[in-house]
Amino acid sequence: MLSSDTLKSYIAAGLACEHIEVHGDDGTHFEAVLVSSGFEGLRLVQRHQKVYAVLGDRMKAEIHALSMKTLTPAEWAQQNA
Repeated sequence: MLSSDTLKSYIAAGLACEHIEVHGDDGTHFEAVLVSSGFEGLRLVQRHQKVYAVLGDRMKAEIHALSMKTLTPAEWAQQNA
């Protein structure tokens, strides 16, 4: 069973993020908030594709569902103002 901390480390290893939150308590369904300057200029689907590329085959084997909120640092700052 995959833990939230392990999933967080997988994402951090492949994507430079200023902020990462991962929650999930059943080992296969997760929610993540990812803040990365690498999302600048990308549409939502492109941001998600970038995360899926980092996770690779884990999306088929270990992770059943991943709900993501992908933000740029400016979007994150605005949301938390």
